[in-house]
Amino acid sequence: MHNICIYGIGGVGGYFGGKIAYEAQKQQKETQVYFIARGPHLTAIQQQGLVLNSSEQQGMRCYPTLATERIQEIPALDLCIVSVKGYDLDAAAQSLAPHIKDSTIILPLLNGVDIYDRLHRHISNGIILPSCVYIRAYIEQPGVVAETGSGGQIICGYDPGVPEFDPHPLLAFFEQMHIRCTWQADPSAAIWEKYMFIASYGLVTTYSDKTLGEVMDDQELAATTRNIIREIWSIANQSGVNFSEDMIESAFQKAKVFPYDTTTSYQRDVAAKGKKNEGDLFGGTILRLGKKFGVATPATETIYHAIEERLCQN
Repeated sequence: MHNICIYGIGGVGGYFGGKIAYEAQKQQKETQVYFIARGPHLTAIQQQGLVLNSSEQQGMRCYPTLATERIQEIPALDLCIVSVKGYDLDAAAQSLAPHIKDSTIILPLLNGVDIYDRLHRHISNGIILPSCVYIRAYIEQPGVVAETGSGGQIICGYDPGVPEFDPHPLLAFFEQMHIRCTWQADPSAAIWEKYMFIASYGLVTTYSDKTLGEVMDDQELAATTRNIIREIWSIANQSGVNFSEDMIESAFQKAKVFPYDTTTSYQRDVAAKGKKNEGDLFGGTILRLGKKFGVATPATETIYHAIEERLCQN
């Protein structure tokens, strides 16, 4: 792993990219680490490096080889971690394409069940590993990323188009970087399981402007959340993922591990007004996939359309 790019230095990219930059320098590796960022956050990183405050270590100062918003300044890549928001994925993939070799490993660490397909629309080569990530991290202030859980956990698996891929060098590299990564031959169940939770609660918290705890405590909102989970569960099963019935309640109960007053990123973006949001990633995707697989999605349709109507009025 010589040339590594982290595209998007928010909470997720800042945590994993920061650890790679920090460990590469500490271990005196020849690894070149490139951060793609923008705005005041980029300026701060260029001036003083990225400060990573994690549950494992506070005050890690991480210096990439280059931090830039100009993707054309980086070389062909061996590994690219894509950690942008879903609404920026298409533009990111288009700009990345010229830097991807047949052997480049692309690890998309963002929410969604169609990320692999969306990347392939713009990138025809490389090895795209279907992935999901569990982490609580955010930009604390420009140049500073905080991780507040128990570290990050990546789950990834084979590119369906490259079944001969050997994951051992990648896994060994992550181990050297002290990054937890679990390899699953087919990670689609893990990706769908996470999506059932984040999409359902993202939609209902945004619709109601309630916290996770308040949604769980409200009988009507809890029922709506379970209905959306069931719709996603049905789509997943129609797509070939065989979930048992108890997965619906399991996904609903995931909110209990978060503080009662937790809000969702979709909810916060909509409340900010005028900001891009993840509505299409959740509501739009569920409606499209429901139509594709012949699954009725009335709960999602009602909630998503109500949110979109409110946004239009504002």
